[in-house]
Amino acid sequence: MTTVLERDGLLGAELDRTPEAAKDYKGKVAPDWCPGCGDFGVLNALQRALFELGRQPHEVLMVSGIGCSSNLPGYINAYGMHTLHGRSLPVATGAKMANHELTVIATGGDGDGYGIGGNHLAHIARRNVDLTYLVMNNQIYGLTTGQISPTSRLDMKTKSTPFGNLELPINPITSTIMNGASYVARGYSADVKHLTQLIKGGIEHEGFSLIDVFSPCVTFNHDNDFAFFKPRVKKLEDAGHDPTDWKAACEKAMEWGDTIWTGLFHKTDRPSIDSLEPVLEGPPLARRPLGLSDEQAKGILSKMM
Repeated sequence: MTTVLERDGLLGAELDRTPEAAKDYKGKVAPDWCPGCGDFGVLNALQRALFELGRQPHEVLMVSGIGCSSNLPGYINAYGMHTLHGRSLPVATGAKMANHELTVIATGGDGDGYGIGGNHLAHIARRNVDLTYLVMNNQIYGLTTGQISPTSRLDMKTKSTPFGNLELPINPITSTIMNGASYVARGYSADVKHLTQLIKGGIEHEGFSLIDVFSPCVTFNHDNDFAFFKPRVKKLEDAGHDPTDWKAACEKAMEWGDTIWTGLFHKTDRPSIDSLEPVLEGPPLARRPLGLSDEQAKGILSKMM
C-alpha cells in the first residue's frame, strides 16, 4: 500500500479519504534510533492515535527541537518542522495561531523540553495554548552520548557526573499542573495501547496537553531501563484516580518507588488562549488576505532581505 504522500504527490493536497491504516502515517525516512529505543513505541502510538482520530496527514503539523526524539517529525507522514534546541513550543504556538485549524503536536526529549526549553513550557502551560506536547523522557542526554538531564535521578553516575549527580530531578507532572496546563498525562513507551489512548485524549483536548512518556534509552541509561520500569508502572485509571483533583494528581506524581503511576493525572476545562483571542475568530490567519498592495508587500520584503 502506498502512503497518502506517495499517492497524491503533495502532502497539502485536499484528500478525499481518511487514512486506511496507521501505516499511512509512515514517513519516507526510516528511524535511526538505537535498536530497542523506547522512541519506537512512541512513534507507533502516535501513528495509531492519528489514525484512530481520523486525522489526515495534511491536517497535522509536527514540530520538534533537537535530540534523538526530536528527529520524530522526519519519520511520520505529516507536515513537519525541526527547529532549535528547546524552541519547539514557541514555534508550535506561532503555527497554531497562524492556522488554528491545524492539529499541532510538538515532540522532544527531557533535556530539550525540561532543560533548554523549560521556560517556554511554563508559559505555554499558563497560556493554555491548544497544542499537544509529547516528551520522550529517557532521563539522560542521549544524542550527546550520556550526560545527566533535568530528570536524571540524584546520585546517578554518567560521563558528566562520574561521582554522582548532585542535582535534584524536576517533576514535569507537578510543575506543569502548577503552571496551568489543562491536560497532563504520563505514558510508558512499552505500553503502546495505553499510550495511544493518552495521546488521543491530548489531541482531542482543547487546551495545552503535556504527555510525558517514559522512553528508556537502552544505550546510555542503564539505571532507568525497561527492567526498572516494568514491575513498577501502574495505571491511574485502574486505581480510580479522579483527574479533576489536582492535589491528588500531584501526590500521585510525586510517588517514585515500587509504584510509579502512569495515565491521566489532571484534566480541567478552561478556554484555550486561541479561543479567547478575537482576531482568530473566523478563518485561519494564514488564509486571509494581507491587506497590503503588491507594492507595499514588496517594499516590506526588500527592507527585510
